Amino acid sequence: MKNKPLEMCLLFDFYGEMLTEKQKETFDLYYNEDLSLAEISEHVGITRQGVRDSIVRAEHALRDMEQRLGLVARYGKIDPLVGSMLEDVHRLRLINSNQLHNPEISRVLARLVNNLKEIAGDRSS
Repeated sequence: MKNKPLEMCLLFDFYGEMLTEKQKETFDLYYNEDLSLAEISEHVGITRQGVRDSIVRAEHALRDMEQRLGLVARYGKIDPLVGSMLEDVHRLRLINSNQLHNPEISRVLARLVNNLKEIAGDRSS
């Protein structure tokens, strides 16, 4: 991933709870609140170097967890597939409503939509 802040925020969303409280705090202030090392240092009461070290350790831990578990990579593959499948379900609904008028197909498509929404979060169908 070329955009480091985006990559780090995604990793943090997936694995942030595995970090220490201090790492979570400094990481969040740096990446999500966009504070400088000096501002974070003042806020948490440690040196700039201590803040930097905490963030670097957190980045390393997050990347290591992703390398071992691959959840972000899997999510990146699943999300577009779910979107495509929801589009296909929409097309099938149109075919069914315009040509087939089959209530069983309507029920199956409704179940598919619900399952896909459960997999990837709520989306319109």
